[in-house]
Order: sequence, then C-alpha cells, then structure tokens
Amino acid sequence: MAQQDTATKSTAPELLRQQHQNVKRMFSEMSRVRGKDRDDLFDCLRKTLAVHETAEEMIIYPEVRQIDNDVVEARLSEESEAKKVLAQLEKLTPSDSKFDSMFDEFRAAVLQHATAEETEVFPLLEQNVPGARLLEMAEAILIAERVAPTHPHPHGPETALGNLMVGPFVAMVDKVRDKIAEHQKKS
Repeated sequence: MAQQDTATKSTAPELLRQQHQNVKRMFSEMSRVRGKDRDDLFDCLRKTLAVHETAEEMIIYPEVRQIDNDVVEARLSEESEAKKVLAQLEKLTPSDSKFDSMFDEFRAAVLQHATAEETEVFPLLEQNVPGARLLEMAEAILIAERVAPTHPHPHGPETALGNLMVGPFVAMVDKVRDKIAEHQKKS
C-alpha cells in the first residue's frame, strides 16, 4: 500500500475499503504460509497496517471529528491498542510459540476495527462530505502513506498535526531500519 501511485479515481472510503480487503487477504494467508514466507508476509502486513492507520489519523479522522467526535475517539482507542500489540508481535518472530495466540487476538481486533470503520466512519463521510472532497481525501491518503512510518509506534501521535510534525522523521528512521533488516536477511 505504501508504494501506490498517487492518482486514484476512488473516494477515500472506497480506497480504504479496498485496503481493508487487502489486509483481510493477508490475515487469511498468514494461517497458510510457513517459514520465511510467513516472516515476509508478516513484515508486509505490519508495514501495510502502520501506513494505513497513520494515513487515517492524518486524513480521515480530522474530517470525521467535525461530524462525530465520539466515533473518532472510539476508533483511535482501538488503533492505540492494536499498535501496542503489533509492536509486541514485531519483537517476536512468527515461529515463536507466543506469536500465534497473540496474532489471533490481534487479527480479531483489527478485523473488528475495520468493520467499525466500514459501518460507522465511512458512512458518516459518504453522507456528510461532498464527493469531490472524498476524491481529494483519497489522493491525500496515498500521499500520506508515502511518508508514513512503517512500524507501529504505540506512543507516537494520533493526531493529524502530530503525525505531520513527527511522522516524516519517524518514517525515515523506519525505512532505514527496514533496509538494514532486509540487508541482514540477505547476508
């Protein structure tokens, strides 16, 4: 997701629903793959979720906050918990004995969060935000994903301003970290 082109004809809710489907596919694949393929898939899932959630915090939630602050607070609370668990999972390897049970709980929480977004957040946007603005938001999501951190940062900002201030620096560190890990895997 982080490598997508910045031209889309989708609205923000449509784009995010597509991304949710991609995450659901990755979750399904995790139960079928083993070894290095499982490690690689988890890395991809981690990166995908990290950039996706950052983009939502930067683009979606400020807009929805103007419509229904309680819905935003509930989703941010879910995201905060998910980031903590994802950070713990990242310290393990998919072959670790604790990984599977923690991952199953994480998957259930993420899927529940996605359902809440699809049934509460996206309809609020579609009913209250003009179509042209929803298209602009989709473009902004793709741009935000390019500069978003690729690892969970449970103690990082959850506001658009906080992500704009800190996000690019954290993302740069994350991307260097990713390259080093990639290089070490090849060695």
